[in-house]
Amino acid sequence: MGEARTVEVRVLRVFANRDGSAGNFLGVVLDAARSVPSPTERLALAQELGFSETVFVDDLEKAEVRIFTPSGEIPLGGHPLIGTAWLIGRERGGHPALLRPPGGDVTSWRDDNGVWIRGPLAATPPWWHERLGSAADVEAIELPVPAAQDLVQVWAWIDEPAGQVRARVFAARLGIAEDEACGSASMRLAAALGRRLTIRHGAASLVHARPGPPGFADVGGLVVDDSVRTVELPWRDSG
Repeated sequence: MGEARTVEVRVLRVFANRDGSAGNFLGVVLDAARSVPSPTERLALAQELGFSETVFVDDLEKAEVRIFTPSGEIPLGGHPLIGTAWLIGRERGGHPALLRPPGGDVTSWRDDNGVWIRGPLAATPPWWHERLGSAADVEAIELPVPAAQDLVQVWAWIDEPAGQVRARVFAARLGIAEDEACGSASMRLAAALGRRLTIRHGAASLVHARPGPPGFADVGGLVVDDSVRTVELPWRDSG
């Protein structure tokens, strides 16, 4: 006979605007090695929360993390690692220079635009980018999108000389009909275009991205502490 246990989830908004509005919701479990050790339960929690990603911190001091979408684990993600770097920095009293997701070590830092990460593009999902004629065309897309567009960032220039972009992401392959603001897709777009970008993403989020050294890209944005949520999971005996 099982019994329920409570898991505390810190809820953040990543890629918020300057006024603190908007941003992509992220769930972070800081004591995951103890409270949610099973991959099966981690997936169940990610599905229960319904965010595009949920992060499980297995070692706070070493910044060892795992990332789950509602459909399964991914090796690296932009908005989950930015939010987690911000939260670890607050918990430890100093921003972590390095995070350790399964996709490879990721460096992190802060500046006036918020928290940044630099990660290997090979570990990001294989996003397809589709350029449209105008920002209005991007905004006019209605759900559901065609089944073939299950991992796509649709974008258009707002101001090409200034590097300003309008974008939306659709990711049914990852269990996400539309992602409010996607860091990994924006990293790939900046690398493909070979320039720094300011991206108006989703409904009202703000993403900064730029190419890094060969095989890498940077992505950054503001993080807002939104709430704390408690979720009950059934206890599964290990015997």
